[in-house]
Amino acid sequence: QVQLVESGGGLVQGGDSLRLSCAASGRTLSRYTMGWFRQAPGKEREFVAASTWSVGATYYADSVKGRFTMSRDNAKNSVYLQMNSLQPEDTAVYYCAARNTAVIRTTATAYDYWGQGTQVTVSS
Repeated sequence: QVQLVESGGGLVQGGDSLRLSCAASGRTLSRYTMGWFRQAPGKEREFVAASTWSVGATYYADSVKGRFTMSRDNAKNSVYLQMNSLQPEDTAVYYCAARNTAVIRTTATAYDYWGQGTQVTVSS
């Protein structure tokens, strides 16, 4: 089992930045893929970014490319999502997810473990 706990959400204005954190516990994540997804009210869960833990290859959704950066800290068993130039359409609950294979996938159903989510609200 892998436990994931997100933090760092909040209410910001358009153009501001936020950094989300996801602390993982329970397993060594060297063979896992970590992902960030988001879900706005009335919408399906949407892929944001993913990274293989060991290789460090990272893939971003087109909607966040150039604004969001995913990183990890192996010593802390944590991944982060630095979000810059936030826009109102980025408003959503952001989820951290883990997939027990070192292959990036962009569909939510491909991920085995999920955090509880953290709310990000961007005002115009």
